[in-house]
Amino acid sequence: MMGVLLFIFFIQIAYVTVSTLRLIMMMKGNAKLASIISFGEVFIYMLGLATVLENMDSWYNLVIYCFGFALGVYTGSLIEERLAMGYVTVQVITRKEDSDMPQQLRNFGFGVTSWLGEGLSGERLVLMVLTKRKRQKELVSRVKEIDPHAFVVSSEPKTFVGGFWLGRTQ
Repeated sequence: MMGVLLFIFFIQIAYVTVSTLRLIMMMKGNAKLASIISFGEVFIYMLGLATVLENMDSWYNLVIYCFGFALGVYTGSLIEERLAMGYVTVQVITRKEDSDMPQQLRNFGFGVTSWLGEGLSGERLVLMVLTKRKRQKELVSRVKEIDPHAFVVSSEPKTFVGGFWLGRTQ
């Protein structure tokens, strides 16, 4: 009895974690790896579902199935955060028009494009920074050290060509 419950619980965690990884691979454009992962995903899913259906006489099997699913979502998101695959574009807007923030960030290995913009109360320095997701926290931390009041927005670009990243292995 306890063995069935544990099996259902852990199979669901495995299923949703693998499902999350497959989704990440698809979103990052790695269709071949996503296809390979999907085979294992469906296999794990069917094992779990078959076990629950065979043991429908106990309502708690279904509850454990659902709880395992929820924990799998959490586990998958933790793994995704650790992998931090891909890139982010970080836009920084600062009041310091004569700031040396672009050069300071370049000194830390970030590619920076900057220009003057206009905000509600005057000119602003706008910076566009492309970096690997693994360095996003470092970048935001550096920006906040330079200007604690800077406005920071990040997004994930799907594609980019040329520029600072051409031939770089950062």
